[in-house]
This record gives sequence, C-alpha cells and structure tokens, in this order.
Amino acid sequence: MEHLLRATARAEARHFWFRGFRAFVTPLLDRAAANRPDLRLLDCGCGTGANLDLLGARGRAYGFDLTKVGLRIGLENGRSRLARASVTAVPFPTAAFDIVTSFDVLYSLEDEDERAAIAEMYRLLKPGGFAIVNVAAMPMLRGDHSVLSREVRRYSSGDLRARLERAGFVIERLTYTNATLFVPLALSRLLQRRRGLRSESDASAEAEITVPPEPTNAIMTGIMQLEALWLRWFDAPFGSSLLCLARKPTNPSATHM
Repeated sequence: MEHLLRATARAEARHFWFRGFRAFVTPLLDRAAANRPDLRLLDCGCGTGANLDLLGARGRAYGFDLTKVGLRIGLENGRSRLARASVTAVPFPTAAFDIVTSFDVLYSLEDEDERAAIAEMYRLLKPGGFAIVNVAAMPMLRGDHSVLSREVRRYSSGDLRARLERAGFVIERLTYTNATLFVPLALSRLLQRRRGLRSESDASAEAEITVPPEPTNAIMTGIMQLEALWLRWFDAPFGSSLLCLARKPTNPSATHM
C-alpha cells in the first residue's frame, strides 16, 4: 500500500485518470454545495489529501486516513487539516459536515467494516447533507491493480445502491465512469487473470500508475473530459468505476428504520 500511495502522489496532479476523476466528481460537488456558504467537508480515507484541494474550493475541508505514509505526504505538501483515524470510527461529532466523500476506499474493506464506514458517513452528515462515493466497478475488471489496492470487491450499480440505501441514504445520482477506458482495461485485465495475478510484493505500482508520455497523456485527458461532459446529462451503463451522489434525508428518523 505504501508503494501505491507514493506512486499515486507522483501521478495524481498530471495523470489523465486523476484529471478525469476530478472532472467526473466536480459536477456532483457543485450540486451538493449548491452555492451554500460556510460549508464543512470531510474526505473519509483521504490518502495523501490531494482531493482536499478540490473540496476546499467549496468550503472548509478536512481529511483523515489510517496510513501514516499518506498523511506524511499530505503534510509535506502543505495540507494541514489532516488527522489519523479509521473510517469505521471517525473522531468527529455527529452531524458536523455538509458534505462527506469516500473516494476508492469502500472496496478495500471487509463487509463488516464497509457497513461501519457507510454508517459513519451517514452519522457525520447534517440532515440534508450529501455523500459522494467512488468505488471500483465490475468484477470482470479485477487485475494486478486490485492486488496493489487490496481490493475486496468490485461493485455493480445495484449492489452499491442497496448498500447505501440500507444505511438510510437516498440516491440522487449513480453512474459508471471511465466507460471510454472499458475495452482496453477489460482486455488487459483478462490477460492478467489468465496469466495469474501478481502478488502484492511482485506487482508494480509504478507500472500501474505511470503518467504516459505527452502527447498521449494530453489526448487521454481530452477523452476523459469529453466523457465527463457527456456524463453531465447521461448515466453510463458500464465503466471501471461507480460514482454516486447520496443524500441524508432532512428527517432521517422518518426514513431510516
């Protein structure tokens, strides 16, 4: 995991995948923020804290993670509102945040911990607040990267919807993303599974998260941004990730049994 975090930290500013991710997430953030002032935002399992820059444009943003190396990298890059904590027991008061996010965290948790993490996000939100969740999608896309990220599961849209609704959330938007990458990813990861997935010690984070040379990276960035534009109006029926905007009801006790 340390190798993955360090490789991610080197790539997340420039790699087309991260640029695409931010383009996918931004409209949901804008919808959740809805030009409201004095928002408090929390990134649950923030890794290096890089996404606090995105969240911080809409209010006062905080993040926490369990990995020391991720937090160290974040602090080295000037991100100060970081804490060390588990997503299953978050050291913040109930109903303290307007928006909480979980980006590529839930899929690495065993079922019991995943349920606890979702329950904690629900608890942390003010009534009427929003959660934005991104997870790995489609079991057929399991590959070497799954080993590096300690992936427990990949979700279908119905599966993610059911898990969030079970916790009391109302789903506002749910779509696959990275549909434009689906064919090459499906082929490469099929070959990886046929070969046999590498062990964590043998899998290379650098190989999985390396910024392609220009102009390839620029072309791929453009393709991802076009997909993000399309996703403003339509839901994708497949893709390597699932992105969800979920709302805590204004009167949670009336809907959460």
